[in-house]
Amino acid sequence: MPEPFTHVGLASRVVLGAGSLDEVAAEVDLLGVDRVLLIATRSARDWADLVQRSLGDRFAGRIDEVRQHVPKEKADAARAKAAEVGATGIVAIGGGSAIGLAKAIAPTTGLPIIAVPTTYSGSEMTPVWGQTDDGEKTTGTDLKVLPRTVIYDPILTRDLPLKITAASVANALAHCVEATWTDKADPITEVTAVEAARALREGLLQTLQSPTDLEARSNLLYGASLAGSALASAGTGIHHKLCHLLGGTYNLPHAETHAAVLPQVTRVKAPEVTRAKARLEAALETDDLATGLFELFTQAEVPTSLRELGLTEQQAAEAAQRVHAKTTIDVSEILHRAWEGTAP
Repeated sequence: MPEPFTHVGLASRVVLGAGSLDEVAAEVDLLGVDRVLLIATRSARDWADLVQRSLGDRFAGRIDEVRQHVPKEKADAARAKAAEVGATGIVAIGGGSAIGLAKAIAPTTGLPIIAVPTTYSGSEMTPVWGQTDDGEKTTGTDLKVLPRTVIYDPILTRDLPLKITAASVANALAHCVEATWTDKADPITEVTAVEAARALREGLLQTLQSPTDLEARSNLLYGASLAGSALASAGTGIHHKLCHLLGGTYNLPHAETHAAVLPQVTRVKAPEVTRAKARLEAALETDDLATGLFELFTQAEVPTSLRELGLTEQQAAEAAQRVHAKTTIDVSEILHRAWEGTAP
């Protein structure tokens, strides 16, 4: 018999399958959108061209320049563009940066978002938005930013370089793991997170062996979707707080920062959730969760130290000091170990 709990599930329409990019126009019609603002990362430009042609006279405008951590000036310009073209909806194609920019428009406009992810960030399944202004990253939660429809087409990710693939999977695994120890975690988010971790590990190992295999790429998209769903319900905790601080203040790459920090936070936090820890260890086929994550990232050649990402030891100490008063956890030790890349 499970312990008493309250679970809040968030509604998104999910379409997964090879060739599902062809469904974008139909999904636009399903939402009643007649003027689409198209947002695409540079690497997804060719896919965006196909979608633009499929939209016909429903296409209203396009943004191709996006940046990670959503700088305020980019968000302001995107909101102005949406107003200028009279957009009634947004289609975002790309990684977390493209979807993040779409989310920056939604809180003030209420425009529905259709997300077409080309990485495994999982942002498309969450109502979490973020914006960086003068080195400070602000995040929040608003149901207006939750994409109404998510289209997962593994063909779009088949040629994603292994380096980017592995880092993005580390980001998704951070969603899984943290979703088991937040204040809002519950048995449903736990089961979702565990299945996500299983699919992500399996998909990553398959992809390392055969980078263009569609089954492996589908597994990763499936895992990323579940990971994002778990985090959307459970919320974020100390791990994401640290990563957002490091990314926004020191402009570290988002996904790689997760890979360096997650094993160190897990070493401290996972023992507090013994059942989830054991389930995640089984899913990742490891005897210790923190060590298993570290070894998986190392095997996939994802950097596991903040020093490799360009952070100085002094900056790591400064970041720890900024968070210190807001938590009882020894963040100085966590960030020092993450800076050094010490095995858990």
